[in-house]
Amino acid sequence: MNTDITASAKPEYPVIDRNPPFTKTVANFSALDYLRLSTITGVSVTVGYLSGIKPNIRGPSMVTGGLIGLLGGFMYAYQNSAGRLMGFFPNEQEVARYKK
Repeated sequence: MNTDITASAKPEYPVIDRNPPFTKTVANFSALDYLRLSTITGVSVTVGYLSGIKPNIRGPSMVTGGLIGLLGGFMYAYQNSAGRLMGFFPNEQEVARYKK
């Protein structure tokens, strides 16, 4: 069984690392990735708070929403960072940084 995710699609941009490790992917987060992560987390905290008003469980609902948003935002940022390293998303900055 072929588990190589890149086997089904060819990268459109220069490949920096075909299979980037976790640490390299997280270290490659851009400012936009951190902005998206914090925005998703903030929106989720707000939605959690507002959804807990009626049953009067604002605190636990807000924390749960925040954790879900934090995990979702991290996965979204990780996906974008890994995609840039593997050449599936535009990666001009990464190419310039890693060519040195």
